[in-house]
Amino acid sequence: MITMNQQSLSAFIWSVADLLRGDYKQSEYGRVILPFTVFRRLDCVLEATKPAVLAEYQAKQAQGITPDPFVLRVAGQSFFNVSPLDMKKLMGDQDHISQNLYSYINGFSPAVRDVFERFEFHAQIERLAKSGLLYQVTERFTQVDLHPDRVSNHQMGLVFEELIRKFAELSNETAGEHFTPREVIRLMVNLIFIEDDDVLSKPGVVRTIYDPTAGTGGMLSIAGEYLEEHNPKARLTVFGQELNPESYAICKADMLIKGQDVSKIAFGNTLSEDGHPATTFDYMLSNPPFGVEWKKVEKEVRKEHETLGYNGRFGPGLPRVSDGSMLFLLHLISKMRPVADGGSRFGIVLNGSPLFTGGAGSGESEIRRHVLENDLLEAIIGLPTDMFYNTGISTYVWIVSNRKPEHRKGKVQLIDASGMWQKMRKSLGSKRKELSDDHIAEITRLFGEFKESEADDKPISRIFKNADFGYRTITVERPLMEDGKPVIGQKGKAKGKKMPDPKLRDTENVPLSEDVEAYFKREVLPHVPDAWIDPDKTKVGYEIPFNRHFYVFQPPRPLEAIDADLKQVVGRIQAMLEEIAG
Repeated sequence: MITMNQQSLSAFIWSVADLLRGDYKQSEYGRVILPFTVFRRLDCVLEATKPAVLAEYQAKQAQGITPDPFVLRVAGQSFFNVSPLDMKKLMGDQDHISQNLYSYINGFSPAVRDVFERFEFHAQIERLAKSGLLYQVTERFTQVDLHPDRVSNHQMGLVFEELIRKFAELSNETAGEHFTPREVIRLMVNLIFIEDDDVLSKPGVVRTIYDPTAGTGGMLSIAGEYLEEHNPKARLTVFGQELNPESYAICKADMLIKGQDVSKIAFGNTLSEDGHPATTFDYMLSNPPFGVEWKKVEKEVRKEHETLGYNGRFGPGLPRVSDGSMLFLLHLISKMRPVADGGSRFGIVLNGSPLFTGGAGSGESEIRRHVLENDLLEAIIGLPTDMFYNTGISTYVWIVSNRKPEHRKGKVQLIDASGMWQKMRKSLGSKRKELSDDHIAEITRLFGEFKESEADDKPISRIFKNADFGYRTITVERPLMEDGKPVIGQKGKAKGKKMPDPKLRDTENVPLSEDVEAYFKREVLPHVPDAWIDPDKTKVGYEIPFNRHFYVFQPPRPLEAIDADLKQVVGRIQAMLEEIAG
């Protein structure tokens, strides 16, 4: 029996790929290796209680009692298996390996069977049997000891993560669709738990955490690890939803191994079929897909927006169909525990677009308006580029809460962490940079202190009032002229008034903190004295020009210095030409 550290464990499991080479394409290796890894792990976890479980199962069946709840208690896990087989016994009957494997899998409790169905494991068993590989692959996995005493839940999580990334790269999928870099999750977990250490350290405390785009469960796992480190007595009940069947299967398997209730991990599209309707949570984390259109679910989302309004999830507005990430922001806001019950805090990773896309009155601006006017936004942290596996673009972590501490009320903190990174020894896809432990601690400190601060003569933390991000878009009209005279309206509301010329119509954005009339007199009338504002067309908008608030003007070099440089270059060129001519 082989026991090993995480690296050699990954290498061992990866060596199974050598057996598959030729019969399977590289991009298909994961379909065999991932479910077999889960299968072997569960087999090892249940090993010690196997005899007692079988005895209890037979006794309860003989009494005509439904055995499941009793068997579960004896297994000491959130799952069980009532087949007399285990992986070692499978090795003793080479001729009937596939029938025995099916029989063993069918002996698992329903939640585990669901995991293997999502992996389409039966289809792989059949394919391996046809290729004459089933016995060899099963035997290879039987040789590795994945018992929790030898491989901790944390190590197992890392192994899963590494395997998933490798398979995603091989099949040219974007690894970023499957998981978020661990250090980004650790930062987010720090930020959402930061002010709650007192509450979380009380014995027996139970808190809920939810991820609507759970992937393979990385965010939920790391949140659980954090809490266990800080308070082994606290309990975190995890909820999630995932759309990709394979990621869902891995997430669920991971939760099973850690003793979580896997019925709380829902399958399906969070936007069109909320797997946890009417449920609210203490904490939430999400890394929704960036810039992915929501056309597939447009009908359901629009229907909810139009029929339920603010009683549904999408009351404030809908973003353009080309990017659905702000729908996840609204979804999370709808899942916040009411303030009277203790409130909520969540972290969500978004790209730059939700900060500023869409003018006043657009869906995006209305969503920002809802967030800011309801005082829900605590902070936005700008991360370095090249942090994610599938994109090099700038990303931002939004921290949102309906239970802001007193000193944060009415304010938003912007933290520019784009310069905090270290180069990775080896790039992974688009990911070339990572946050060190010191960077995570520094960002967490900046957030916790809630003060304006600088580093290297550049601002890195700035604090604004919510209203600083708001503006009014006013419509400036000028008269329609005919024969050098303004045209006067003859009917209805326009009677006796100057008619506007649509060709000369213009708009101006006036900060919410400014008086519109004063702005108009100062900025517009001196240039166009015959202009007026049409108050019916005024709209309120919100945008968060993050980079502008951290821009530091670098004065150009003096002309004398540039001139001296040019003279030097010209001199060098002349000398070279003379050499050639000579």
